[in-house]
Amino acid sequence: MKAAIMGFGTIGSGVAKTLEVNRDIIAERVGEPIELAKVLDIRDFEGEKIAPLIVHDYMDIVNDPQIRIVVETMGGVEPAYTFVKAMLMAGKHVTTSNKALVADKGAELIEIAREHNVNFMFEASVGGGIPIIRTINSCLTGDVVEYMAGIVNGTTNYMMTEMTEKGADFDEVLAMAQEKGYAEKDPTADIEGYDACRKIAILTSLVAGAQVDYKDIPTEGITSITKEDMKYASALGRKIKLLATSTESGDSYACRVAPFLLAPDSPLYSVDGVFNAVLVHGNILGDGMFYGSGAGSLPTASAVVSDMVEIAKNIDHNIPLEWKQKKLVLADPGDDEYRFFVRTTDDQGVIEAEFGEVSYIDSDFVPGEVGFVTKKIKQADFDRARKNLPGFVNSIRFA
Repeated sequence: MKAAIMGFGTIGSGVAKTLEVNRDIIAERVGEPIELAKVLDIRDFEGEKIAPLIVHDYMDIVNDPQIRIVVETMGGVEPAYTFVKAMLMAGKHVTTSNKALVADKGAELIEIAREHNVNFMFEASVGGGIPIIRTINSCLTGDVVEYMAGIVNGTTNYMMTEMTEKGADFDEVLAMAQEKGYAEKDPTADIEGYDACRKIAILTSLVAGAQVDYKDIPTEGITSITKEDMKYASALGRKIKLLATSTESGDSYACRVAPFLLAPDSPLYSVDGVFNAVLVHGNILGDGMFYGSGAGSLPTASAVVSDMVEIAKNIDHNIPLEWKQKKLVLADPGDDEYRFFVRTTDDQGVIEAEFGEVSYIDSDFVPGEVGFVTKKIKQADFDRARKNLPGFVNSIRFA
C-alpha cells in the first residue's frame, strides 16, 4: 500500500523512520507493507536517502492513483487545509498531527471524508503519543464524558516543573526549554496557552459531537507565574500546572485553559517534565487517566502511524466520527465556580469587604504582601471583587 507525507520536518521524518523501523510488524498487522512513495516539501534534500521521493507540487500526490494514504505534518491552517481537502476529494485517506488544522477545520474535513468514503484521522493532534482521541471515539462511546482535564503542552509543563523544583524565574526556565529544544524560538503558542486551547477544543468537539470554536475558550498562559507563586503553592501543599479543562454543563460544556493549583491526591499532580496526561471522567467509567510522551518526533510519529494502520485496515470504509459542523455554544465561563488563591498588598479590611471570610497564608515570601484563599465563588463574582483590590498582584484557581 502506497503512502505519502506532506511536510518532512521533525514529525514527518519521524513517520518515515517509524515506517522503516517497524516495516515488518506493520505489514503483519495490515496484511501488506505500507510503502512511502512520495514526500512533499519545499526542500530537495540532495544527497539524502529521502531525495528520490521528494516532490514540490501537492498535485503530484493528488494525481497518483497508487497513493491511498496521505500524512500531513506541515502545521498551520494554510496551505495544509487546501492540500488535505484536495486529498480527501481525490479519494485518499488523510491523517494529521496538525492541531491548528483540526481545531479550525476538523468538522468540515470529517464531512468531506465521509462524502468520499475515506477517513480523516488526527490522533497525533492531541497528546502526541497518548491514544486519547481513539479512546474517546472507541472506548468511551458508552459513557457521557462529564469532565476532562489535561496537561497537554509539554513545554509549559517542563517549565512549571523546573520552577517548582529549582525555584527558578520564568525567563530562566524558558531559556532552558529553548536550549533543550522543548520550546520554539517564538514560544507564544505554548506559554500563552493557545496550543492547549486548540487541543481541549478538539477533545470537547469529539465528546459533544459539535464544533467548538477555540476562540470562545477563556485562555490564560503561564507568563504571569513567578517563583514567588511557586513558594506560595508549596506552602499550600500544591503544585501549579497549566490545565485545559472541559466540564459538562447542561447540554453544553464549560471550557478553560489556565494555571491551576493541584493537590497531591490529583492524578495530574505527579505529571512532570515534558510528559502529558489527560484525566477523563465518564458517568459510567468514573475516572480514567491517559499518560505518556506528549511531544517529540517519535512519540508523535507513533500516533500518526497508528492512524495509518487503522486506515489501512479500513481502506474501503469510512469510520464514522460524531463531530458535526454545527457550532456548540459553550456555557458562560462567568458561571464557573472555583476557590482562588490571591496575592495582594491590600489590608485585611479591604480583602474581607470584598471576599468575606477568607483563609490567610502564613508566609513572608514578599514583604508587605498578603496571600489568601477564597471560598468557592463564581468567576464573574471573583472578577468584580478583584477589581476592587488596588493592591492586587496575582491569582490562581484551585483545581
